[in-house]
Amino acid sequence: MHRVEGLPGESAPVGLTLALGRLRALGVSGLRVALPAPGHPLGLSGPPEFNARALEAEEAVVCHGAAFGLVPEVREAGPEGDVHVEVVWRCLPVREAPPADVPSLGEAERELAEALREATEVLTRLDVAGSGPVAEAAIDAYRARAERGREVLAPGYPPRAVRVLELAQRVGALVSLAGANGHGAAVSASEMAARLAALRPVERTARRAQVAAYNSVVEERQRGAE
Repeated sequence: MHRVEGLPGESAPVGLTLALGRLRALGVSGLRVALPAPGHPLGLSGPPEFNARALEAEEAVVCHGAAFGLVPEVREAGPEGDVHVEVVWRCLPVREAPPADVPSLGEAERELAEALREATEVLTRLDVAGSGPVAEAAIDAYRARAERGREVLAPGYPPRAVRVLELAQRVGALVSLAGANGHGAAVSASEMAARLAALRPVERTARRAQVAAYNSVVEERQRGAE
């Protein structure tokens, strides 16, 4: 269950349908995604209170057309034996400013290709890309899910956005698998540090590309209005 709390004109949490209607009435014409991480306020524009909440959640939605943002809080509710998960989106004021560090689709696509190439070269040179059977099984499972033909974006997005998001999600999943399965074939502290240093910018680039893809419709609409 998803509800929205703190909407102007509403004294209690409301469902998504009512919330989206209320936001539209307040002037919201689109929604942007933010995927911040410590040291990287990706997609955020402030103020500090909103940024802090978004960083803690590692995701947020920023409204276009009115100065509001939504941060999810995942909670468990219900009696023992019948516990369910619900998400409360807290509505807060945001600063009307360009979102931080969001590239264009073209920039995101180029950055992904470059980051992948550089990381592959570094890991191959260090001979620390080995992952073992657990990681290989996880990669096979990810490929099986990806091949089911799921729709990654709603109809109306440009084809490049779909292409960028699919690649960014694939890259992000592989980086997560690499991080979750130890240090590969790295045996020394210096090799482990080099492996992490090679993967870190790839993960950052993948998150930037995901945000660029999700937000591309709003960005195109905004450019068309200028």
